[in-house]
Amino acid sequence: MTSVPDPRPIVISGPSGVGKGTLYNLLFKRHPNTFTLSVSHTTRKPRPGEQDGVHYHFVTKEAFLELKAQDGFIESAQFGDNFYGTSKATIEEQRAKGKTTVLDIEVEGVKQIQASKFPARFVFIAPPSEEELEKRLRGRGTESEDSIQKRLKQAKVELEYSKTGIHDRIIVNDDLETAYKQLEEFVFADPTNEED
Repeated sequence: MTSVPDPRPIVISGPSGVGKGTLYNLLFKRHPNTFTLSVSHTTRKPRPGEQDGVHYHFVTKEAFLELKAQDGFIESAQFGDNFYGTSKATIEEQRAKGKTTVLDIEVEGVKQIQASKFPARFVFIAPPSEEELEKRLRGRGTESEDSIQKRLKQAKVELEYSKTGIHDRIIVNDDLETAYKQLEEFVFADPTNEED
């Protein structure tokens, strides 16, 4: 088991279609037993095939709001009638097992984590260009035109936010192997040797 010199969770954000999942899944594959993807709490009902504690921690609205009132989440959001959140306990449990938690979080969640002062490292995955991002979204063949336009509009917001200097590292995913190497170097960097 490879250990990470800096045990803080890694918060990965970036526009939809930029390849965040592909990058962190490579990290998991090449370093088994080192990383774990954060399992969020949600009040929505499980979909067929979803397991509690694997895909999500499925909880009641009351339980969710009670945990939120106790400051139990590092970030949370509401989509429609459902709540989603990353609990501090989930991250601590994984840290106790010697694993580094990776969080795939939207820009609003990133802002919440930073505001909460929860110790974390922030990586933004950027597309080589907005045109390339649009090409990748269209290439999926799974999105309606309306959905593509919404994702591109959200991408502009996220790209603007990434220019504010709040991320520890911005990685442009132009070439997958190059982007992966940059992510791996950042993740395994010794925090005592940081050149700022």
